[in-house]
Amino acid sequence: MTNMTGSEKKQVSRAAGIVGFYTFLSRILGLVRDMVVARYFGAGMVADAFFVAFRIPNLLRRLFAEGSLTIAFIPIFTEYLTKKTKEDAFELARIVFTLLSIILVIVTILGVLLSPWIVRIQAPGFGSIGDKYELTVLLTQITFPYILLISLVALFMGVLNSLRHFSAPAAAPIFLNVGIIGATIWISPHLSQPIVGVAMGVIAGGILQVALQVPWIIKRGISLMPLWMPKHPAVKRIGYLMLPAVFGSAIYQFNQFIGTLLASLLPEGSVSWLYYADRLVQFPLGVFAIAISTATLPSLAKQAADNNHNDFQDTLTHSLRLTFFITIPSMAGLILLGKPIIQLFLRVEISALIQP
Repeated sequence: MTNMTGSEKKQVSRAAGIVGFYTFLSRILGLVRDMVVARYFGAGMVADAFFVAFRIPNLLRRLFAEGSLTIAFIPIFTEYLTKKTKEDAFELARIVFTLLSIILVIVTILGVLLSPWIVRIQAPGFGSIGDKYELTVLLTQITFPYILLISLVALFMGVLNSLRHFSAPAAAPIFLNVGIIGATIWISPHLSQPIVGVAMGVIAGGILQVALQVPWIIKRGISLMPLWMPKHPAVKRIGYLMLPAVFGSAIYQFNQFIGTLLASLLPEGSVSWLYYADRLVQFPLGVFAIAISTATLPSLAKQAADNNHNDFQDTLTHSLRLTFFITIPSMAGLILLGKPIIQLFLRVEISALIQP
C-alpha cells in the first residue's frame, strides 16, 4: 500500500497556506466591512432590509456557484487535463463558460423581475407593502446581478485551481469587501437612501472580482470567446456531479433561509443580529476549513482520475486532520467567548445587541 508522498503533502499544505493567507485577509476586511456597515446603519430597519436582500444572491451563490459548480467542474476539468490534451480541457472551459453565462443572464433577469415575490418568501415578516418591504425589494434588484458575477468567478476559480494557481481566486473576496467598504464611506452619504450605496458596493465588488481573474485566465492560454456545444459529454457529467453537491449545500442554506425567515417575524433588528453572529462564526470556517478544502480538491481530483485510491485516501485523511486541528478549538472558543468577541469587535456599533 502506497502512502501520500511528502511532496504531495507539502503541495497541499502550501496551497492551503496560500488560500488561508488571502482568506484571512479577506475575513479581516470582512470584519472591517461589518463594523463599517454597523456603524453607519446599526441594526435597524435599513440594515435588516439590506441583509435580507444580500442573503438572496448569497444563497444562490453558495448553492450553485462556489458550492456546487466548482466542486463539479474541477474533477472533470482535471480528468481532461490528465487523460486528454490541454487543448481539450481548455475547450471544455470555453463551453462551460458560454453555457453558464447564458443561464446566469436568464436567472438574473428573472431574479430582478421576481424580486417582490422573492422577498415575500424570504422575509414574510416584512409584509407585502410599506417602506421596509419596498426598500428590501429595491436592494434585492440591485444586488441580484451579483450571482452572475460570482458564478463566473467560481468557474474561473475552478480552472485556475485545477492548474494549481490559488492566489488570484483566493484573493478575489477581498475585492467584494473593498467595494462595500468604499461604497459605504464614499457613495452612501451622497444618496437620499444611503443603504442603496452599500448594494451598489456589492456589484462593484463583484465586477472587481471578475476583473482580477480574467488576466490570469488569459495568461494560462484560455480563450473567453463563446463556444456553443451544450451536448458536449462533459457538460452532462458536470450537471450530474452538481446534483449531490447542491443537495449537500442546500441543507445548510435551508437552515440559513429558515433562520432569516423567522428573524423577519421578530422585533426589528433581529435579522441584523443573526447576520453579525453568523459572520463571526464564518471567520474561522473560511480561513481554515475552506482553505484546506480548496487546496485539497485538485489533488483529490487528479488522484481519482489516475485511479490512485491509496493516495486519494491519504490526501483526504491528511486534510481532515488539518481541519479538525483548527476547527474544534475554534468552535470551543466561539462558544465560550462569544460575548467578549462581540464586545471586542463590535462594541461601539452594536453595543445595544449585547445588553441583557
